[in-house]
Amino acid sequence: MNHPDPSPDHPTASRTAQPTRPFRHQAVLAVLRTTMTTTGLVVGYYLLPMDSEFSGGSAVGLVVGLMAMLALFAWQIRKITRSPSPRLKAVQALSTTLPLFLLLFAAAYYLLERSTHGSFSEPLTRTDSLYFTLTTFSTVGFGDITAVTQTARIITMIQMTGNLLLVGVAAKVVAGAVQTGLRRKEKSDTS
Repeated sequence: MNHPDPSPDHPTASRTAQPTRPFRHQAVLAVLRTTMTTTGLVVGYYLLPMDSEFSGGSAVGLVVGLMAMLALFAWQIRKITRSPSPRLKAVQALSTTLPLFLLLFAAAYYLLERSTHGSFSEPLTRTDSLYFTLTTFSTVGFGDITAVTQTARIITMIQMTGNLLLVGVAAKVVAGAVQTGLRRKEKSDTS
């Protein structure tokens, strides 16, 4: 016997509408977390004291920061595969990893310019350093700010290599983690 589709007021209709509510709630929370994380990282970049010059300690700090970012990324990949909402976790992972990566290089450029004036075609403020980092990342490279010294060029080349890895390899890893998470979720939903 066929039953007509329940009206929106029918009790079974609310059960079918419930899964969208938690997803919307999760999506809103994901957007809020993403916004707060990115905002916090940028505010930290502008507020942290960076009065020292670029030195061996700064180079070690950049390497340690990049290693910490990779460890965070690996942890996030694991979280994506185990999440009930792997796509949302992937967005959150990238929204943390990408700004952290960019801000690490912006800080390195800023400190380098403070220690070796003339490392770039013009003096860099924190905003200029972030701008240079973003134009390098996006491969736009307007040419208004360029790396002049060998150290600045080496750091820029390291960033360019990291850009390619982040966009190519990391995107593929995140996509694979999302697929794994979706398969895991599908299996648990059918069990």
